[in-house]
Parts: sequence; structure tokens; C-alpha cells
Amino acid sequence: MQIGFIGLGNMGAPMAANLAKAGHQVLGFDTAGVAVDGVTQAGTATEAVASADAVITMLPNGAILRAVADQIIPAMAKGAVLIDCSTVDVDSARAVAEQASGAGPLFVDAPVSGGVGGAAGGTLTFMAGGSDDAFAKAAPLFDIMGQKAVHCGEAGAGQAAKICNNMILGVTMIATCEAFALADKLGLDRQKMFDVVSTSSGYSWTMNAYCPAPGVGPQSPADNDYTPGFAAELMLKDLRLSQQAASSADADTPMGQAATALYEQFVENEDGLGRDFSAMLPRFEKRGRS
Repeated sequence: MQIGFIGLGNMGAPMAANLAKAGHQVLGFDTAGVAVDGVTQAGTATEAVASADAVITMLPNGAILRAVADQIIPAMAKGAVLIDCSTVDVDSARAVAEQASGAGPLFVDAPVSGGVGGAAGGTLTFMAGGSDDAFAKAAPLFDIMGQKAVHCGEAGAGQAAKICNNMILGVTMIATCEAFALADKLGLDRQKMFDVVSTSSGYSWTMNAYCPAPGVGPQSPADNDYTPGFAAELMLKDLRLSQQAASSADADTPMGQAATALYEQFVENEDGLGRDFSAMLPRFEKRGRS
């Protein structure tokens, strides 16, 4: 299959490389001129997609996705599939889906979970929105780049699933960090806290798989001075998307709203920029009630 890949950053580059390793012809484009093993560089985005059976985009936000879509959709062949793996707002995903529908290509919004490690190892999870035909055409590529793909519904459903999932993640991480900080002040040993909570009703992914306390539980960014596995500013981006979606849908999300405000404070006014989102724990350690 001939694949156009636009956006060869930390996530896109290893995803494109895995497609090339699997024997596909991959023509890539990135404004930074990134070179990726096995991927032929195109001079423009439209050149990358002109003869492609499938086009994959991995872009920073909805505005850039819409701008790129304006360039590439007219250049894509009818029946080709555009797979957007960016995490963007639901409205942008639906707008690009409608644009593609009017021009001929199929469209799937397919944001990912698994981070850079998952992209490199081909173990990502894809949350996909689009028609049955579009998902079926994209599915073999999901199998190469990831370990699981869930067809969540029509266009925009993939972004909705990602946004809801990461709102839970952000809220849960804050609660986990608060609990460890409280345990410290109550004189409770962190390992004992983990031993209890990880096998009790407080069980969560942020506690059991990504514990924010150094030296407790499985290896996590906390054991590497909070060098990002998932950066706090990316969590802030996703939380803001959740609140944008909540506003659009008239949904009451007070915990999501509070988590957004806390990560805004952490990233923009404290030391959270460039740190893992679990670095909320040392933040709470230093703070009192007032």
C-alpha cells in the first residue's frame, strides 16, 4: 500500500517507520524536514498524498488539522482513506470528516493512547470514529502501528473517547497525588499506602501502573525525576479539549473543570512545564491547606 504520512514528530516518526518496516511505501512530510528510516521525504503535503491509498496525519491541534485538510483533501484520490491520529477537538474532526465526504476520500479520526514508547513499539491503542468502510480500510494499518483499535462510532467518536478517557486520567492523577501527600502528613508509609490502595477500592491506573511516588510500584516517570512519559502540558491540552467539548455539549464536568484549572496553574505559573503530569505529587507535598 502507498501511504502518505504528514507530521513526523515524536509520535509520527516511529509510527511511519513501523509502516515502512512492514513493507508499505511511505511518503512523509513534515515542516521541520525530519528524516525517518525507510520513509521517503516529500517536498510538500500535497505531494505526499497525491498517489496514496491511505494518508495519516499526526498534528498538534485542530486548527492545523483543518489547514492541512484544506491542502490535502483536494489532492487525494477518491476512495483513499484519511486517518487523523492527532488529538484535536471533536468539532474539528467532524468538520474534516464532512469535508472529506464531499470530496471523495474516506475519513477516520483515530487518536492514540500509549505515548512515544507505544509508537516506537507498535503497541498503541487507537480510538476510531468513522464509517464501517473507512474503519475497515484503516484497520490493517492500525494492526501494524498498535495492539488494539476500537471502532467507537461515527466521525468524531474517536476524539470523544480520547477526551473522556484523558479527563478521567487527569482527575485520577490529581486525586492519587493528593492522597500520597495526605498520607505523608498523616505519617503513613508510602509503600504501605500503595500496598493497601492498589488492592482495595482506591485501585486505579494512576496508582497501580503509573504511581507518582518514586520507588513505589512499577517503574514510572517518578523514578526518573519526573522526566515526561506524558508531559503535564499535554495533559493540560487534553483537559482543555474536554472542557471545550463539555461547553459545546452543555455537560456539567466540575471535576474536569477543577483538574484543568490545577494543571493550568501547574504548567503556566509553577514548575510543571516540561515535567511529567505525575509531578503533581511534589507540588502537593510542598503545599498546606491554605
